[in-house]
Amino acid sequence: MILCAGEMERFEFALPIGIGLIEAALNLSRLCLFNPPEYLLFVGTAGSYGDIPIGTIITSTGASQVESSFVEKKSYSPIDNAISITDGLLPHQHTVNSSNYITADAALADRFRKLGLGAESMEFFSVMAAARHFQIPAAGIFYITNYCFEAAHDQFIAHHPEAIATLDALVRKELGHLITQGDSRG
Repeated sequence: MILCAGEMERFEFALPIGIGLIEAALNLSRLCLFNPPEYLLFVGTAGSYGDIPIGTIITSTGASQVESSFVEKKSYSPIDNAISITDGLLPHQHTVNSSNYITADAALADRFRKLGLGAESMEFFSVMAAARHFQIPAAGIFYITNYCFEAAHDQFIAHHPEAIATLDALVRKELGHLITQGDSRG
């Protein structure tokens, strides 16, 4: 099953699951419960914490859900906030962090980077959590549209059209075998 967030990030070959952690978790869990797919592949955009240049395509099989209050040592979590699925669907390049908030502060982005996190996508942790729960191979492929600095939103808007076109072409060319195995439902 090839997935995307939806709204601005929609692909003909992908099933939209919603924006943010909650919509993605609820909608994807419902899909997996009633029609378990062979795999989950999330396709979308991400912001870089500083080391990954804009315009780069990355793949990930690791996600975290670390909030800014944690890196500022103002909170803690008793739950597991990191997931790694090593199943060979795609190679792991960078761990992608998820939150319902977009980082727009260079110093905070640097703290995330120092934790070993490369980029952020609002939905990816939910995808990986559902995959782990339902024991489904999973990965993500992302186009870096912005740095997680003060101009994050403006950079995202400026690079978004190119990101969607590039991801569409890449998935069709390099991962077309996944599309032709039935449709977006995997």
